[in-house]
Amino acid sequence: MQQSVITDKFGRVLQDLRISVTDRCNFRCRYCMPREIFGKDFAFLPKEHLLTFEEIERIAQVFLNLGVKKIRLTGGEPLLRKDIASLINRLSQLTGLEDIGLTTNGVLLGKMAVKLKEAGLKRVNVSLDALDDETFMAINDSNVKSNKILESITLAKEAGLHVKVNMVVKKGMNDYEIVPMATYFKELGVTLRFIEFMDVGQSNGWDFKHVITKKEIFDKLSEIYELEPVNPDYIGEVAKRYRYKGTSSEVGFITSVSESFCSSCTRARIAADGHFYTCLFAGTGFNLKDIIRSGVSDDQLEQIIIQRWNQREDRYSDERTEETAKNRKKIEMSYIGG
Repeated sequence: MQQSVITDKFGRVLQDLRISVTDRCNFRCRYCMPREIFGKDFAFLPKEHLLTFEEIERIAQVFLNLGVKKIRLTGGEPLLRKDIASLINRLSQLTGLEDIGLTTNGVLLGKMAVKLKEAGLKRVNVSLDALDDETFMAINDSNVKSNKILESITLAKEAGLHVKVNMVVKKGMNDYEIVPMATYFKELGVTLRFIEFMDVGQSNGWDFKHVITKKEIFDKLSEIYELEPVNPDYIGEVAKRYRYKGTSSEVGFITSVSESFCSSCTRARIAADGHFYTCLFAGTGFNLKDIIRSGVSDDQLEQIIIQRWNQREDRYSDERTEETAKNRKKIEMSYIGG
C-alpha cells in the first residue's frame, strides 16, 4: 500500500531511485575511472557481494511504496550486468512505477536496444563527450570511436527508446566540442545535456579551474543559436532546459557546481553491493543488503529507509569549497552510479 509522502530534514520528498547494478565498466574515462587507478589489478566487487535481481526487485518495490515514481539503472556500465533485460522486465511490472530509464556509455546499447525496449525500458541517457575521435578516445581510454556510440543512439531511437545524450565538459579536455556536439544533436532532434565537471569520488583530479560553467556554455551557444527557457516537467528535475527557438530540439545544463540544485534533490541511490546513499557526494552509506539477508520483513525494511531519509541533511553542492572538494572522502561514481 502506498505510504504518505516522506521527507528529509529540509522537506525534500523521496521521489527518484538510482540503482547501480555493477561497478565494472568497459571504459576508463579520465574523469571517472582513470586506468592508473582502475587497472588490471583493481579489485571490483565479487559476484556474491552484488545485489541479486530478486533483492533489487524487493528493494525497488519498498521504495515505490514510499513514494518513488522513477527508477534509473546505472553503473559502472549497467549493460555489462548479465541478463539486465530480465531485471528491467521485473522492475517494469512493479506497482507504482511510472518511469524506468538507464544510463549507459552506449557501446553495447545498439545490439541490445530492441530487447531492452521489449523488456519495458522507456528511456536511455547515453554518455558521449566528443564527436572528434582523437578527443573521444583520449577521454574514454578504450579505443572506442564516437561513430560506435552514434550508431547505438540511432538504433535506440529506432527501437522506440527516448534518448538523451550527456556530455561532461572539462576545460582543456573537450570544451572545443561544445558547439559541434550541440549542432549535431540539434539536427538529430536528440536532447544534449552539458554536465559541469564535478568532484565525484577521489580519482578524477577535480579542480575549480577545470570547470566550464553553464553560463560559459550558454554564452558560447548563444553566439550561434537563440535559446528560450523550457519549464521543468516535475519537481526535482535536474537539468535546466532550453529550446532552440523555432524548433522542438532542446539542450540542457546540469549545474552541480555553479548553480546547485540541492534544495530540490529527490534522489536516493543504491550501490551495486546494496549500500543506500542519500547524496551523489556521500562518503558513507547504509548496508541494505546485509539487512535484507538477515531476514527482515518488508515493513521493517520500509521503516529503516524512512528513518534514513528523515535524517537526511545532505547539501554538498551548496557547501562545496576548494578545501571540501579536495579533502572530503567521497564514494567513486563508478560504484555509486551517476
